[in-house]
Amino acid sequence: METETQTAAQETEGPWLTDAEQCAWRTHLDVNRLLTYQMEKDIQPFGLTMNDYEILVNLSEAENRRLRMTDLAAATLQSKSRLSHQVTRMESAGLVKREHCESDRRGLYAVLTDQGMETMRKVAPHHVASVRRHFIDMLAPEQLAQLRASLTPVADELRKRRGKN
Repeated sequence: METETQTAAQETEGPWLTDAEQCAWRTHLDVNRLLTYQMEKDIQPFGLTMNDYEILVNLSEAENRRLRMTDLAAATLQSKSRLSHQVTRMESAGLVKREHCESDRRGLYAVLTDQGMETMRKVAPHHVASVRRHFIDMLAPEQLAQLRASLTPVADELRKRRGKN
């Protein structure tokens, strides 16, 4: 028996999730939270958060180990304000520095320092081992392929909606 709220939602927003859809959605949320928690826990001994690590990865893979702050914010799905606070903290730790953009006086680059690169080299093997232990090794190769095939259309559509496709 549907409640008034469910009926009203169906009329304005479409049907409620089926039991199977609800189960899939909640399992995804559970895995996301649990995996994020575990990955944070495994990287914590290095004095980093997963957000720190993601910034280090993006900068280490960028040309000249530098990205405009706006591009780094977009790549890490952070607001400019939140990224600015995070980069300030990482600057204090000697991992990154900011440089002015010569072509745009208002623009700033986040630049990976030598110490930041050395931190990446030290932490990356531990991070990869954690990813393997808590995710990759729990799934057969064909399951990983299925997972990628299943999630790619979702990721593509969400990127499109952000204007990043």
